Amino acid sequence: MDSSQLLKGVLDLAVLAVLDERDGYGYDVVRRLREAGLEEVGDASVYGTLRRLFKAGALNSYVVASDEGPHRKYYGLNEVGRTLYAASAKRWTSFAATMDSLLKEGHA
Repeated sequence: MDSSQLLKGVLDLAVLAVLDERDGYGYDVVRRLREAGLEEVGDASVYGTLRRLFKAGALNSYVVASDEGPHRKYYGLNEVGRTLYAASAKRWTSFAATMDSLLKEGHA
């Protein structure tokens, strides 16, 4: 199975999880996802996910000056985002448990 297809299905949840830890700007979120083990995550996919979640009202954003170049747009969870994160995490946990059960029954 192509892991990039799996990643597409969980990228929103992964981004929300990273931002639940602390706010971050686009490349920071990409870096943190890769450090967590999602090495195949693409920059454009993460930036698109951040924009979409922001437009959906799940994220706040603010700009911070940077000594290393242009200002950085940071994103953070707001109340809608925290609710979405909790609901998505619950669905994922249930789905993962179902898959684990299927795989342990020798269907792998």
